[in-house]
Amino acid sequence: MKVQPFHLAIPVYDLKACRKFYRETLGCGEGRSSDHWVDFNFFGHQLVIHYKPKEEIASEHSNPVDGKDVPVPHFGVVLEWDVFQEFAKLLESKNINFIIEPYIRFEGQVGEQATMFFKDPCGNALEFKSFKNMDQLFAS
Repeated sequence: MKVQPFHLAIPVYDLKACRKFYRETLGCGEGRSSDHWVDFNFFGHQLVIHYKPKEEIASEHSNPVDGKDVPVPHFGVVLEWDVFQEFAKLLESKNINFIIEPYIRFEGQVGEQATMFFKDPCGNALEFKSFKNMDQLFAS
């Protein structure tokens, strides 16, 4: 099955800070924009940040997974193993404040994966992950 790009629009209360974060920290190419939104090439997918006042953005929640508090909601990309490792090093060099630092989740089990969580400047949680065996992406 060919994977199609997804489109995701998220709220941000500081358009300038998030624009810089997605462009410069994560390396996303910038597309169309206006005074209230910006399109990004988010690893081949279309991510749009939309201005929304801070007081109108919902509070965050978390759920326990593998002994860690995983922020909900969150979004991100499944990267190839080597790409994940290099991206994690790049983020560490940029002093990203990780919610969950890069580590191996479910080690030795079905679905073993590398994962990391962090937030953008407006509190949107991102997860990047990788599987040594991509056939286990949807394994149960």
